[in-house]
Amino acid sequence: MTDTATDPVVRTEGPPGAEPTATPPPGTGGHGPPPVPNFNIVPVRALPIVAAVLIALVVVIATNNLWGLTFFHVAGGGLWTSLDLFLGLVLGPIMGALSIPARVEFTTRFMPKMLLIMPTLVIMTLAGGFQLARHVGNLSASYPHHGWLVASYIIVGVMSVIALGLLEPANLAVLFELKKPRPNGERIGRLMKVFIFTAGITGLMQIATILIMTFLASR
Repeated sequence: MTDTATDPVVRTEGPPGAEPTATPPPGTGGHGPPPVPNFNIVPVRALPIVAAVLIALVVVIATNNLWGLTFFHVAGGGLWTSLDLFLGLVLGPIMGALSIPARVEFTTRFMPKMLLIMPTLVIMTLAGGFQLARHVGNLSASYPHHGWLVASYIIVGVMSVIALGLLEPANLAVLFELKKPRPNGERIGRLMKVFIFTAGITGLMQIATILIMTFLASR
């Protein structure tokens, strides 16, 4: 969504089971903003999956299972990196070319899922990676490449702050705005720009982390 969506998006609820319809604002000549489909801010059906992943992560950390720690760290980091790069470099330009109704439809389907996916991937990557480094002794200051590891911690820390301090609040703000009777399309456009832009930044920072990790793995 972009700043061209200056008219508010209007949701009109019909009878139970009916699709929402758009209510044109006064003076628009019957050409009002697009309707907003009904959606859940939190996709409840996905919560058991998130719970199962986090429970498995806790079990792996508690048992100090090397394979499990490596899996959660590598899988979480890989998916986090791929998703950020996809959002910033692929999805952003595509959304900019979509019509306003298509953007609204896509946002109501995509953003609630991101509300669960992003924190889960961040927790998997950080918790699995920290315990893995602790298990193999890389946290010790005597580790020959300890400086590189500290650099990766700093980069990952910044990425985590961006993901949980900017991406998630922007995501929530978009969803709550779309739930209003007359959502502000211009505000949603600004928030979506923040979401896509920061995702792209964290994706590029992830590449720096991958370079450091592969360097350490080769030593």
